[in-house]
Amino acid sequence: QVQLAESGGGLVQAGGSLRLSCAASGRTFSSTAMGWFRQAPGKEREFVAAIRRSGDSTYYADSVKGRFTISRDNAKNTVYLQMNSLKAEDTAVYYCATNQDYSRSDYYTRADRYDYWGQGTQVTVSS
Repeated sequence: QVQLAESGGGLVQAGGSLRLSCAASGRTFSSTAMGWFRQAPGKEREFVAAIRRSGDSTYYADSVKGRFTISRDNAKNTVYLQMNSLKAEDTAVYYCATNQDYSRSDYYTRADRYDYWGQGTQVTVSS
């Protein structure tokens, strides 16, 4: 079993920044790739970013590339999502999830490749 707990969401004005955190327990964190997804009302869950277990490879959705940065601290069993230049369309519930440490980059964009999920944290960007 793996437990994931997201934090750091909130209300921010367009152009502002937030940093999300996801604390993991129950599995050797350093052997697990991690991802962030988001889901807006009435829309499907979509991939945001992912990071391999060593932190040396990261992947981003085109919609957030250049604005969001995923990172991890294996000593703290935590993955982060730094979100800058936020837009109204970034409003969603953000989820972190665990994944196998695949070498194929396309495996990180698929929600069905992830096994454990957190409860999510709400991010609301006002325009």
